[in-house]
Amino acid sequence: MAYELFIGDRAYSSWSLRGWLLFDRFGIAVTTRLVDFDKGPVADQLSELAPARTVPTLRTADGALISESLAIAEELASRHPDAGIWPAEQRARATARTLAAEMHAGFSALRAECPMDLRRCYVGHHPTDAVAADIARIETIWDHARRTCGGDGPWLCGDYSAADVFYAPVAARIAGYGLPVSDAARAYVGAHLADPGFRRWRAMALVQGADLARYAQPYATTAWPGPEPLQAAPVEAGPSENAACPYSGRPVTHFLSAGGRTFGFCNAFCRDKTAADPAAWPAFMGIYQS
Repeated sequence: MAYELFIGDRAYSSWSLRGWLLFDRFGIAVTTRLVDFDKGPVADQLSELAPARTVPTLRTADGALISESLAIAEELASRHPDAGIWPAEQRARATARTLAAEMHAGFSALRAECPMDLRRCYVGHHPTDAVAADIARIETIWDHARRTCGGDGPWLCGDYSAADVFYAPVAARIAGYGLPVSDAARAYVGAHLADPGFRRWRAMALVQGADLARYAQPYATTAWPGPEPLQAAPVEAGPSENAACPYSGRPVTHFLSAGGRTFGFCNAFCRDKTAADPAAWPAFMGIYQS
């Protein structure tokens, strides 16, 4: 079944992150279309999809338009019941849906005061009382989920589910603004920062799209607190160890160096997203580790 997912700038669009993770983390194929926040109103750029006017918007092969991330989650769960988008166990599934719905509808102070920016990690931010209240509520429901239906892993309701998809941008905000949280919440944030799907999205955010002044914050910056990436950098020429791009299978035209070796890709974006975080990309690591 063919899907087209229209997303906003990866560095800033928390809603788009949710939409994309629903495909990436649950193994559902999708074609993405980027709506550039620097090229005018989103609704204007989505005119062909009216009445949709926000990102993410999903267009299905049968012509359905779904322009809310929670609706996308529910529709994908209906169309792909074996994907594991919601937990199989009834109580865990109910809890996961409750958490996702509260995230979808609430926490306006956190959203407004701490806009997601995956290119920066700020120091010196002091949350307002309203943001502190949002964080306290988030910790309460995270603790409830883990206490009532959590498994042995780091996720809220057992295995990774749509509930975790919906709180991935919250994890990014807590990490990006150094918001004070408990050790348990910090460990959950760390699980998101280390998650390969999250890392792939952030790697693409680092290399595609302009820095938008309206998202800039008046704080000093520090290093991103996620896993230290394998060092890699673009180089001008090959030869490369691989003749075909690990993602498209097309002949290589662009190159990077990693571990003293040279690898090839079919375009600059494939090369640059890999250079940003090589270990996030299984197709590349299959070559690198061979």
